[in-house]
Amino acid sequence: MVSSREVSERSVQIGPSGITGDLSIPQAARGLILFAHGTGSSRLSSRNRFVAGSLQESSFATLLLDLLTAEEEQIDLRTRHMRFDIDLLASRLVQASKWVVDSDSGIASLPIGYFGASTGAAAALIAAAELRESTRAVVSRGGRPDLAGAALPRVKAPTLLIVGGDDYPVIELNERALKQLECEKKLEIVPGATHLFEEPGTLEQVARLASKWFESYLSVSRLTTR
Repeated sequence: MVSSREVSERSVQIGPSGITGDLSIPQAARGLILFAHGTGSSRLSSRNRFVAGSLQESSFATLLLDLLTAEEEQIDLRTRHMRFDIDLLASRLVQASKWVVDSDSGIASLPIGYFGASTGAAAALIAAAELRESTRAVVSRGGRPDLAGAALPRVKAPTLLIVGGDDYPVIELNERALKQLECEKKLEIVPGATHLFEEPGTLEQVARLASKWFESYLSVSRLTTR
């Protein structure tokens, strides 16, 4: 475990689109997890930042992303359609992943995983299908993996779907997506949790499940011993 004093943090701008990310790198990081936020949220989401903090304590670097530019966010506030442009969101996540590989900030060699929430989960799975050789693990929180559509059978990375036990419509959508995934996969249902995991202790369960999944499939030490 590491303390916050041992985590290097900075904001970055990525690629020709200029999307913004918050990059946090703990000492001796053993992997990098890119966060794709969900419908109407941002990289400043308190829920994603809580999970990211937990992952940093487990020695994972994190990159919380805004997959839309500031101008696009303003358009989306009026139209509410860009947040559902899954192909656009996925292309931005791919762009960020390629930026990582070309980066000189000490993260280029780290294995990459994705953490997606809501519609961001679909974007993460499409990106994982496109970057099959470099994506090591995917975790979805309250996600809409069904929106990844035809990309689902092409995902190679071990994928964990986490859904609230009281989020009934989304449970069914995740069960359908799980059947289409042909990689190592698992569906975890958190009892008593609704879509945003606002109930006491439920987000902590998400963080523990995500940490365990990434520790199993993403960390450098695990990869080098296989």
